Amino acid sequence: MINSALPDGIKTPINICWLRRDLRLNDNRALYHALKSSFPVLPVFIFDTHILNHLSDKKDKRIVFIHETIEQINTVLNENGASLLVLHYEPLTAFKNICSALDVREVFANHDYEPYAIKRDAAIQQFLLQKKILFHTYKDQVIFERSEVMKPDGTPYTIFTPYSKKWKQKYAEQKNIIYPSDKYLHRLLKTKPLAIPSLKEIGFEKINIHIPPLNIQESTIAHYHKTRNLPAINGTSYAGIHLRFGTVSVRQLVELAYRFNEQWLNELIWREFFMMIIFNFPYVVNGSFKKKYDHIQWRNNEAEFELWCKGKTGYALVDAGMRQLNATGWMHNRVRMIAAGFLTKHLLIDWRWGEAYFAEKLIDYELASNNGNWQWAAGSGCDAAPYFRIFNPAAQAQKFDPQLAYIKTWIKDFKPGYLPPIVAHEFARKRALEVYKKSVKEI
Repeated sequence: MINSALPDGIKTPINICWLRRDLRLNDNRALYHALKSSFPVLPVFIFDTHILNHLSDKKDKRIVFIHETIEQINTVLNENGASLLVLHYEPLTAFKNICSALDVREVFANHDYEPYAIKRDAAIQQFLLQKKILFHTYKDQVIFERSEVMKPDGTPYTIFTPYSKKWKQKYAEQKNIIYPSDKYLHRLLKTKPLAIPSLKEIGFEKINIHIPPLNIQESTIAHYHKTRNLPAINGTSYAGIHLRFGTVSVRQLVELAYRFNEQWLNELIWREFFMMIIFNFPYVVNGSFKKKYDHIQWRNNEAEFELWCKGKTGYALVDAGMRQLNATGWMHNRVRMIAAGFLTKHLLIDWRWGEAYFAEKLIDYELASNNGNWQWAAGSGCDAAPYFRIFNPAAQAQKFDPQLAYIKTWIKDFKPGYLPPIVAHEFARKRALEVYKKSVKEI
């Protein structure tokens, strides 16, 4: 129980900072405001059983990454005479236990925009309200959220280019504020180190993982527009997982992008665009943004889907990407687009199948971006590629991996004809055009 996890003798009023998708001590808006408040602050992290119980892979790299990150945070807190309270509960149960054991006056957290998170936070807020405990939440993982970048008539943008222009205009008009939360750690609740549940105790296994380090050197960002499509070189920032779990401040990254590379800035804006879409159009989680695309007659061949998952389609760039994903939990962004387009257009397999597979495997999985990019590839999303845009994977390989360096890295026994193609490109292209044209015509 919570009582046994806490040290004895805490009788004074305290405030809580609930860490979620903001696993850092610097430039953390909720933590900053908590530490500037009237009472000592106890940071809390909850391994949410509602989420964890749906994860079938007990060697999930993301859970290992989170666990390692909160251990690192706790080490810093211990050095400041404080500790992180880590619980393994459904969040509402966790807060009921916390508030029965401690004199909690206020709770601070940063916004989350996914449908489950919105419902979760509403339930927590209602419980705290009944206990007369204030619940403060802040914008932290994006520059602009929800309805801050809208059309002149107040409706959401559904096309990226005008959204990005408005986004950049608003950003240029404001001051980029940094929240120096790490300078106020002396205001944390003083307590002995608290035990963190082991991975085994929360139902997972300890494995060795390699998370690509954040690559935001000035030279990388300055040349991003030239290198981002070449999977064989180290030309991307690997910012995805760090943004997903908040181990880096988006304000820091946007400031860097604004100074050095507009293309990289656009990628960061795409992330916020998709978050805005999923907040304002929550039906896209399970359905097509363009609803007529729900009428596509998918083939959904399970044997072909399995070959795609294993990287055995006979198309080298697709297979290399899928093997990279399965081995590391990460795939190069250009290759993600090619693999997604191949599944939906060449094999006519429902984008939701591929989206779910990526959601299971990607260490940087983020619902809004994953959903948005899969619907983009399938043609069913907002501002998506038209359905008749069907990439030739072989031509893409020649263009972006001409020396076969990336392909040979992930297909160890590669040679031309290493596997017979699962389907001929021209046949698949013609079939997709016919099915899409018939299925998405206005009804």
